[in-house]
Amino acid sequence: MLSGITITCFASSYAITLALEVSRLFFRVPVRWILMIVFAAAGLLAHTIYLSTLTRQELQTANVTPLASWYDWCLLAAWILAAAYLAMAVRRPATTVGIFLLPLVLALIGTAHAVRLLPPFARAQALSYWALLHGIALMLATAVTALGFAGGVMYLLQSYRLKRKLPPRPGFRLPPLEWLQRINRRSLLWSTCLLGLGLLAGLALNLIRHSDRDGRVVWIDPVILGSGVLFLWMAFSLLCESFCRPAREGRRVAYVTLTSFVFLGFVLCLVLLGQHGIARPPDDALSTPAAPTRAADRTPSPQWGR
Repeated sequence: MLSGITITCFASSYAITLALEVSRLFFRVPVRWILMIVFAAAGLLAHTIYLSTLTRQELQTANVTPLASWYDWCLLAAWILAAAYLAMAVRRPATTVGIFLLPLVLALIGTAHAVRLLPPFARAQALSYWALLHGIALMLATAVTALGFAGGVMYLLQSYRLKRKLPPRPGFRLPPLEWLQRINRRSLLWSTCLLGLGLLAGLALNLIRHSDRDGRVVWIDPVILGSGVLFLWMAFSLLCESFCRPAREGRRVAYVTLTSFVFLGFVLCLVLLGQHGIARPPDDALSTPAAPTRAADRTPSPQWGR
C-alpha cells in the first residue's frame, strides 16, 4: 500500500467503468457516460499517484533501479491504455472502445500483481530497454509530424486554389480537401500520442541514468523542457480540435501541424547541438587518472631501499 492507495483502488474503478460500458449493450441510462468518465478519471488519478509514489520510494531505496521491473512495466502499460481509453471516451462518447481496452488494462494490472516478486532488471538492461522505447517512439512521432506537415502544406495550397477558383496546373494535382483534413487530424492525434510515449520513456530513462544516492534527478535540460512544451502544445491543440467546433476547420488544423513541425525541428536541433542522451561521466571519474593500458605501464615500480 502506497499513500493509502492500493492496486485494488484503481483496478476497481476500471472494473466499474467496464461494467458500465458493457451495460450499454442492454439498456440506456441518461447519466451513464458521466459515471463512466468519473470512474475512469478517478482510477487514472489513483493509478498516477500510485506510480509516482512507487517511483519515489524506489529512488530512495539503495541498490534499486526505478521503473526497472516487470511490475513497473505492466503498471505503466496499463496506465497508458487507461489514459488512451479516457481520451477516446471523452472525444468519441458514442463509441464503445472501453469493451476492448479496459479488459487489457485489467489484464495488465493482474499480470503486474502476479509478477510483483520477480527481481528487477539490471541497470544496464533497464537503460537499454527504456532507451530503445524512447528512440522508437520519438522517431515515429517525427515521421508522423512530418507527414502532417506535408498534408498541411498541401491543404493550404489546395484551399488557396479553390478559394480563388484557379484551374489546376497540368501535372500538378493535389488530393481533395476532405482527405487532407482527415490526414492532418490523424497525424496530430498519433504524433501527440507517440510524443507523449517518447517523453514518458525519456523521463524514466532520466530517472535511471541521472539519479544519485540522494534520489535527486537532473531535470534542467533544454531538450526535456522543449519536448514537454511541444507535447503540451499538441495536446492542447488536440483538445481544442475535439471540443471546439471552430478549431475543427481544416485551415486551423493545418496551421497546428505546421507549427508542431517547426517546433519539433527546433527540439531536434537542440538534440543535435546539445548532444542530448550522452551520459556525462561522474565527477570522481573526471578527477581520477585513467588506468594504464600498456604492459610496461602495468609493471610495478621497484621498491628502492628494501
